[in-house]
Amino acid sequence: MRIGPFGHWEILIILLVVLLLFGAKRLPGMAKSVGQSVREFRRGIRDDGEDATRDEGAPPTGTKL
Repeated sequence: MRIGPFGHWEILIILLVVLLLFGAKRLPGMAKSVGQSVREFRRGIRDDGEDATRDEGAPPTGTKL
């Protein structure tokens, strides 16, 4: 099974290198912070998309009707 351009062995080697670099005690905290960052990023993207669709129907600011 391949995940993108990586196979099982490549992913295993990457995980082992990350484990060696950061240690087993810091990995859960790092995974949590990465998950929170991704969640915030997605929320920001969604909010920007809602703002853009909401602004399309509104008249431009500073114009008189």
